[in-house]
Amino acid sequence: MKVWVKYLIGIAIGLVVALILPLDSPSMASVLAFLNDLVVHIGRYVVVPLLFFTTIVAFNKLRSSKLILRTSLWTFSIIILSSLLLTLIGILSILIVKLPRIPITVDMATDSFDLGIKNMILSLFPFSAFDALKEGSFLLVTFLFGALIGWESAVNVETTLFKPVFSLADSLSKLFYNIAVFFTEVMSVLCIAIMCNWTLSFKSIIMTGIYTPMIIMFLVDLILVVGVIYPLIIRYLCHDPHPYRVLYASIAPAFLSLISGDANLVLPLTIRHGKESLGIRRRCGGFSFPLFSIFARGGSALVTTIGFILIWRSYSSLSIPFVDILWIFAVSFGLSFLLGGIPSGGAFILLTILCTKYARGFETSFLLLKPAALIICSFATVFDTITAMFGTYIVAVKTKMIEHHRIQHFI
Repeated sequence: MKVWVKYLIGIAIGLVVALILPLDSPSMASVLAFLNDLVVHIGRYVVVPLLFFTTIVAFNKLRSSKLILRTSLWTFSIIILSSLLLTLIGILSILIVKLPRIPITVDMATDSFDLGIKNMILSLFPFSAFDALKEGSFLLVTFLFGALIGWESAVNVETTLFKPVFSLADSLSKLFYNIAVFFTEVMSVLCIAIMCNWTLSFKSIIMTGIYTPMIIMFLVDLILVVGVIYPLIIRYLCHDPHPYRVLYASIAPAFLSLISGDANLVLPLTIRHGKESLGIRRRCGGFSFPLFSIFARGGSALVTTIGFILIWRSYSSLSIPFVDILWIFAVSFGLSFLLGGIPSGGAFILLTILCTKYARGFETSFLLLKPAALIICSFATVFDTITAMFGTYIVAVKTKMIEHHRIQHFI
């Protein structure tokens, strides 16, 4: 059975359970929230060791084959351009389509929140590289630590001395990959709990009807991006006559992204589909997938621009000055690169910062969308996950580090 079918079945079971059983009581909601957090913790369990040892192998092989510069240029170029594209799509869609205003309540205007940009930057770099082993959010530190070891073990004058280091890392990378395969299979069952919790939250959001137009806009933008724009880019940039197979390989990661909203939880599943479905070689996937997961958060910028301008129009009937539109675009785009230390909820945090930095009475206006934070973050994670799949595929094709598989052989 295909992996995406397993996830679809798990999600369908979770949906049915949430709709049929009486789970709306506070005690059941608390239990479901606990189960959701437990499943996320279990799913993150293998992320850091898999990333660490695979990065060592990737850097060692890329530097030995003299592909590190070319791979880096393609990876970072796509990260920047995809974030720019998604931010532009978000701001154009909300400017072209005027969504209904959201009612402003007294309760929303009396709360407060404070978060600094400095804390976002510091969240990327904890006090010690070993903190990454304790906390699964610090993927950048894990990546850099593995990169240093892989870099030095590749061309050091005492290559024979460091060869056992590479051999050990290579073995452990394969070991943790096999463990990750097991975890991704189990996650198709565990996602029943995630889906139950997500369904109850989504039901409470959608029943008000207030946020439905915004959700529809997110969905239309998602279909436009993954169904039209990304396949066209693959078709003409990679000369691939079957660009939709990348989308097919992204189905299971997209499902898990939507219901979990957690970038780190989805990463092992994304890496697995990149390798076993698309044929992306480990040296490319071990380099590009983590960087996309950490820095390519254009989906967060897209939903943030839509959310902020919706808030602006809910407070004022005046048109937004062009200078302010440029400011919203630049800040959303720029700050999206600092969300690597926040694998879950980053989109709403970005919206919060945007409101507080804009000031002019908007400091607490983000509370207008707080009830819909789950949906905002879910769509942001889906955009980012599919961007990672398409982006890494482009890098693999352009650096010739891919072995194309027939679609029948996709997992």
